[in-house]
Amino acid sequence: MSLKPEPIHPVPQETARVAKAAFPKGSTFIRMRDELGILYQDEAFAALFPQNGQPALAPWRLALITIMQFAEELSDRQAADAVRARLDWKYALSLELEDSGFDFSVLSEFRSRLLGGNAEYLLFDTMLDHFKQRGLVKAGGRQRTDATHILAKVRALHRVMCVGETFRATLNSLAVVAPTWLQSFAPEEWHIRYDHRMEEHRFPRDTIKRIAAAQTIGADGYQLLNAIDTTPELHWLYQVPAVQTLRRVWLQHFELVDGHVHFRSDDNIPPPATMICSPYDTEATYGRKLTTWWVGYKVHLTESCDEDQPRLITHVETSPAGKGDVDVTPVIHQALKDKQLLPKEHLTDTNYAESKQFVASQVDYGIDLIAPTRADNKWQGQAKQGFAASSFQIDWPAQQAICPTGHPSSSWTPAIDRRDNEVIKIKFSTKDCQACPCRSQCTRTDRRTITVRKEEHHMALEKARAREKTSEFWKVYDQRAGIEATMSQGVRAFDMRRSRYEGFSKTHLQHLACATAMNIVRVLAWLEEPSVAKTRTSHFAALAA
Repeated sequence: MSLKPEPIHPVPQETARVAKAAFPKGSTFIRMRDELGILYQDEAFAALFPQNGQPALAPWRLALITIMQFAEELSDRQAADAVRARLDWKYALSLELEDSGFDFSVLSEFRSRLLGGNAEYLLFDTMLDHFKQRGLVKAGGRQRTDATHILAKVRALHRVMCVGETFRATLNSLAVVAPTWLQSFAPEEWHIRYDHRMEEHRFPRDTIKRIAAAQTIGADGYQLLNAIDTTPELHWLYQVPAVQTLRRVWLQHFELVDGHVHFRSDDNIPPPATMICSPYDTEATYGRKLTTWWVGYKVHLTESCDEDQPRLITHVETSPAGKGDVDVTPVIHQALKDKQLLPKEHLTDTNYAESKQFVASQVDYGIDLIAPTRADNKWQGQAKQGFAASSFQIDWPAQQAICPTGHPSSSWTPAIDRRDNEVIKIKFSTKDCQACPCRSQCTRTDRRTITVRKEEHHMALEKARAREKTSEFWKVYDQRAGIEATMSQGVRAFDMRRSRYEGFSKTHLQHLACATAMNIVRVLAWLEEPSVAKTRTSHFAALAA
């Protein structure tokens, strides 16, 4: 398919007449065309199409259809039917009333072109530029960020079922690429075990029997891998994705001890954030927030929250479920810088704001990161009566700390903590600590040890903690709560929490399309009534006010 850009024609007269008659008060997509005009041009998609071949459908239309599809939570088939049947869609797309539309598979092909050309942000950023030109979003204001969990399209499988389904998926792939060899190699009992999906099997409840079943599957997998490894003419099967996945899953769940297959115990497997949970989406991993576990991803939404502007999403970032929010903070800031939409103040929760981010946000991007700091989880800090780390005086030039009773530290050791922060471990003399009358308020071991950030980060953290104690801080920070409404809208009105597709990149494109649709809905509401609605209060709660 080739691209032959053509001028975008106005809405056909008959389409306009019938649509206006059917929708005298307008509709979302009719107002979108009237208020926002033409949002996309074919030239923006030129790099995604070859120069020769049969002319493709107009990309500007496919872009709008994609956004309209996600705005109404429609499948590809339903969206193609809407183009054929609905007046408001024909109006927005400048189509004649008798236009018969297109095959629904065109929408999937269009998304594949966006991903293949690394243009997944094209729809979102083009729309954002349009709003920026109209003065609806600007740099230098105030923005806020939060995340929510995303459920992968695939099922969450327990470990025995996961290895069984992985081996079954590998056999199905090899049955396509190397059917003759697999037919001659596979034992008859493999058909009994792997012809049907693993959830149709009744695995034993007894732990010992369940482990034995897993080890049988493991032995079958090693038999297959060994055949590929020891047969030179089969080495090309290394490139089959299912075989690569099989190797990774077997390394995570099994180990060979003296030639025998052993199913790893739960304390001898990789961290949940790196575990493959399903052979059908190897990028979906375990995530955890408090007591909630899920298999999938996370999406981070950043939106503007200036008093005199609509609340528009300025950046969408999808991350693996196990990735920490603090690692996403610099990615968001760099993306906003590239869009020339850096805020002056950025409101986040604690998970986005380690001490290093307070420094980097200000130094690298000129952003004041506003977030509560992490609480002191040491028993001294929680007791509110012992000597917390903040009670010690730090002499940075001398690389020494002074305890509350006046004793100097005996060692000063730079290190890296489990969150990859640069820290300094400071230890005091055992002799001083054991003879100290305040020892019960300071330490429960032979001597006191404190851990602090390096100087620049430590000073930024102390400054943030001091600011956190002021009423002005909480007055500003209260505005971060508004991002919860955006998350609710994305989840409830746009079905953002459930991935439609398998794989990270496709899920990310879904989030971008949902965010673009949300921005359109919000801008149209703002143009109709340029103000943000106040939080609803129940009639009973109003009595107390």
